[in-house]
Amino acid sequence: MDNWKSAKLAELVDIKHGFAFKGEYFFDNPPGDILLTPGNFAAGGGFQWGKHKFYRGGPVPEDFILLPNDLLVTMTDLSKEADTLGYSARIPESAHRLLHNQRLGKIIIKNSEICQSYVHWLLRTPDYRNEILASYTGSTVKHTSPGKILNYKFLLPPLNEQRAIASILGALDDKIDLNRRMNATLEAMARAVFKDWFVDFGPTRAKAEGRAPYLAPDLWDLFPERLDAAGKPEGWETSTIGEEVEVLGGSTPSTSEPAFWDGDINWATPKDLSSLASPVLMSTARKITSNGLAKIGSGLLPVGTVLLSSRAPIGYLALAEIPVAVNQGFIAMICKNKISNLFAWLWCMANMIKILEKANGSTFLEISKRNFRPIPVTMASRSLHSEFDALVNSLYRKIATNELESRTLAQTRDLLLPKLMSGEIRVRDAEKVAAGVA
Repeated sequence: MDNWKSAKLAELVDIKHGFAFKGEYFFDNPPGDILLTPGNFAAGGGFQWGKHKFYRGGPVPEDFILLPNDLLVTMTDLSKEADTLGYSARIPESAHRLLHNQRLGKIIIKNSEICQSYVHWLLRTPDYRNEILASYTGSTVKHTSPGKILNYKFLLPPLNEQRAIASILGALDDKIDLNRRMNATLEAMARAVFKDWFVDFGPTRAKAEGRAPYLAPDLWDLFPERLDAAGKPEGWETSTIGEEVEVLGGSTPSTSEPAFWDGDINWATPKDLSSLASPVLMSTARKITSNGLAKIGSGLLPVGTVLLSSRAPIGYLALAEIPVAVNQGFIAMICKNKISNLFAWLWCMANMIKILEKANGSTFLEISKRNFRPIPVTMASRSLHSEFDALVNSLYRKIATNELESRTLAQTRDLLLPKLMSGEIRVRDAEKVAAGVA
């Protein structure tokens, strides 16, 4: 490390403020450009696509149009733990024009001694993170500033080592992103099958209209020949979700009682689902003890439980890959009858509008178990449900496998990041570690 030197960010980069685009031109739906916000930053750094905010009809200064690989840093955070404050994210390729909005800073390299890809990782290190957390202002809305970010001091390696460090960490991140995109495709495939079979009744409609089969013969034969007077396939039944699954809620053990907390039992809140890249719950932020679990009437829910957030907001969905207890913000579904947990998961997605219509509340919308249970569900033959489960299970298991691999990759990345940046571990050794998981 003799050729590493002390440096300060202000000597190497500038941070350009975003533009104050006027709210009168903001829209929730396309068309338009996409305004980036702090919500486009993942916890711990990196880019994520959230709910789009579109901008159309207003002025767009040329200097505030973002290009792929531009590097942004977020200077505002609404979360209790300041999950994203001060972290960086690289701009991805997009079919839409992306706009540099206020509350975000754009990193401008002004010194050839540092490369942008290295800055991206530098702004995700624990040491930098601790400095930002020690200096932010505000309680409900937390703020940092270009001055506080640029004041950060660190050890700077030579350019070739910077690029090598960024390459190792970037390769791990790229594999995580690939898994995320693969899972999005697999989930879309599962949704499409459910919609065709159980919402649109595609095979039955095709038979009734004399169209050619588009499924394997044995599977095609399981679908009725025509629709009944109610518009569903003949012989299929109408039930309710409450008759087909066990619907449970949860609660929160007293937070003032230490004996209930910091145990080894997973306890989920809707926030645990809000940051999931895939509908797979493998861990929770908080843990409870057996004493805490005893305070929750629904107890420890088994692997495979379908979790639907029932308030603030309604609609987060996941399948538990771990035994888990839940708080009061959930409708939990245990599937022991004719329909599987995979069917229930996809049914919830396909029927989210109906679920929302059953919600009420003055402070925030909530769907109660009483209002949830009567929502109708169309039931096919047991043999067709079995075929559906086998098909979708193969897709879901790939999703879960990819998610498990991504967790391992992220843990490796987060382990290597501070060690590489401090020089504790050198590039050649880190390459061996990364090769073992990538």
